[in-house]
Amino acid sequence: MRSVSYIEDMQQWRSEFSFYIPVNIRFSETDMFGHVNNVSAFIYFEEARVEFLKEAGFFDSGEKNESIPIVADLQCDYHKQIYFDEKLKLYVKVNQIGTTSFDIHYLGVNKDSELCLTGRGRMVNLDAESGKPVPMSEKMKAKLSV
Repeated sequence: MRSVSYIEDMQQWRSEFSFYIPVNIRFSETDMFGHVNNVSAFIYFEEARVEFLKEAGFFDSGEKNESIPIVADLQCDYHKQIYFDEKLKLYVKVNQIGTTSFDIHYLGVNKDSELCLTGRGRMVNLDAESGKPVPMSEKMKAKLSV
C-alpha cells in the first residue's frame, strides 16, 4: 500500500477510530465507469463530520453559537474503488486540537474492512458575526477530546 502523508502507522491510526456512520452507495453517486464519483467521498466526509459533531454536542439546541467551526481544507485519498450498492463504514476522529482549529481524519472501509478512503480536514473556529478565527473555548475542546 502506498503511504499517506498524514498517516505515520496505518495499523495504529486505524485502531484509534471508534465513531462511524454507515454509508450506502447510491446509483446517483457513481460515474459512467460504474464506480463512485470522486466528489462523492467529500459528501460522505461531510455526513460523517456532521454526525460526529452532533454526537459531540456541537449542535445542541437552545445554545446561541457565538462561534462556528467551518471547513478550511479537505483532502481525500482513494485506495480502492467503490461501487453502487456497496456498504461502507465511514469513521471520523479528531486528530489534533489547536487554539483556533482542529484536524479531523476520516477512514472509509467496505464490508470486508478493506481500506477504500482516507482523508483529513482542518476546521477553523470562526466568530459568527465577524467571520474571523477565534480561540476555541475549553468546553469546545473538551467536546472534541471524547
